Amino acid sequence: MRLHISKSKNSASLYVIKSVYNPKTQSNSSVIVEKLGTETELREKLNGQDPYVWAKAYIKELNEMEKEVSSHVMVKYSPTKLIPREKQRSFNGGYLFLQKIYHELGLDAVCQAIAERHHFGYSLDSILSRLLYGRILFPGSKRSTFQLASTFLEPPVFEIQHIYRSLEVIAKESDFIQSELYHNSLKVSKRNTGVLYYDCTNYFFEIEQEAGLKQYGYSKEHRPNSIVQMGLFMDGDGIPLAFSMSKGNTNEQLILKPLEQMILKDFQLSKFVVCTDAGLSSAQNRKFNDQGGRAFITTQSVKKLKKHLKEWALSTTGWHLSGDIKSYDLSALDEAHWDHTFYKERWINENGLEQKLIVTFSLKYRDYQRKIRNGQIERALETIETNPAKMKKSHSNDYKRFIEKTSVTPHGEVADQHLYRLDEKDIEEEERYDGFYAVCTNLEDEAAEIIKVNHRRWEIEECFRIMKSEFKARPVYLSRDDRIEAHFITCFITMVMYRYLEKRFQNRFTCSEIIQGLRSLNFLELPGEGYVPAYTRTDFTDALHETFGFRTDYQIIKNKQMKKIFQDTRS
Repeated sequence: MRLHISKSKNSASLYVIKSVYNPKTQSNSSVIVEKLGTETELREKLNGQDPYVWAKAYIKELNEMEKEVSSHVMVKYSPTKLIPREKQRSFNGGYLFLQKIYHELGLDAVCQAIAERHHFGYSLDSILSRLLYGRILFPGSKRSTFQLASTFLEPPVFEIQHIYRSLEVIAKESDFIQSELYHNSLKVSKRNTGVLYYDCTNYFFEIEQEAGLKQYGYSKEHRPNSIVQMGLFMDGDGIPLAFSMSKGNTNEQLILKPLEQMILKDFQLSKFVVCTDAGLSSAQNRKFNDQGGRAFITTQSVKKLKKHLKEWALSTTGWHLSGDIKSYDLSALDEAHWDHTFYKERWINENGLEQKLIVTFSLKYRDYQRKIRNGQIERALETIETNPAKMKKSHSNDYKRFIEKTSVTPHGEVADQHLYRLDEKDIEEEERYDGFYAVCTNLEDEAAEIIKVNHRRWEIEECFRIMKSEFKARPVYLSRDDRIEAHFITCFITMVMYRYLEKRFQNRFTCSEIIQGLRSLNFLELPGEGYVPAYTRTDFTDALHETFGFRTDYQIIKNKQMKKIFQDTRS
């Protein structure tokens, strides 16, 4: 619509006109929409206001209203007409937000570089991206991932056989992918590589036979299946840095050094503190990280300390609080100190290596350990009373460790029956260590700072938990070593992407809320028009759209809008 002015000798009249298309004459013509009045009438009505300025503003408002009305979509549905056969109507759009992170991390460029070296005919970018999105949204086999990828708003451009062919290439390029992923991530955010956390876990297979990486070893899930092991480095912000795979029967302590050497070489990192648990930090690993500007912080079992160090650690005197010069006696603590962490420290020489031993004590931690043990004692008593035949201990923390078996009489004769009872002496011995926790380090920093760094080890344990539970990284059904390694590369990259996604929400939502929220983002297609959101708008979806800068929660997203969203997530 626009302003038209009809002038005569004595006056000027103002009209709102618009162009309309006449299908009979196949031409445009102007029609009057509204007569506004003469210039004199409008000046009088508008109390002297310029009628031309007012008229232009009024027409602008009419155009905006017309634009809003014309943007509405009218769709007719018939209660007697069947929907088309084999025509997909529902699509998932949760991957769009993962696709944005995927491209920010430059993974499309990594795929392009690999493709130029190997000269294969399929799209590695399309395959890898779908494997990653599927691992978060609908974790399953490679075949099910291929099937579910067709439910995304953007269909895949590969066939199922291309997935299995690509796994060999992905495995060969493992070090390159990890190195490039780290360097590209520096463009997204600064990486906190001053402290690197290391841990190791294993994954079991449904295939029972040993072969290649699949070997029988100590299973974290206490399963009698063949396993593979994963060693993982995480940076100080909780983002995975690098990983390696090894045979299931490999000593965990031997995995750390080769992976760390890869980081030194490919990541150009040299000075950092490696933080591990006691089981992974052998004397050789500690000595390796006592050179080249590196350092270590590792947990230390108080039970396994030498006699004189154990007596010192368990002594009630000589304890301190951070920022307090006063010395405390543990026997004098009361409820007012329940939430405090006390410490003592000393330098020791173990295997020719000077290191500081820091021991902490907390009433809160002591009560937590006793609560756990009391529950185990109750289970032990129940087992003695109801099922004494089930006495085989499966692991070191099994509640059955408190059950004592007597197989001879007091006179040394062979007993006809086995007697079971609580081992009170063993329980009492274990209680001595309640509330105590120790670490060793070659750093000269304040004890409180070292303790603070060590407390963040839970985040790497959470990485493993998310991969195993939410991303269903195990059980593994693959048999070839290269496909097994490729499977865990995708799990590793997925964990990196998830951490970046999680940090955008600044701990506002749990892992389950984030993943379930993405999985629920479904859309109904209106052919020729666009897509209608078929999900519930929540605080999470609002935060998701605000964080990523585009919205999919309008009543309808027209095809043109959706194409722009596709482009934005790939930029």
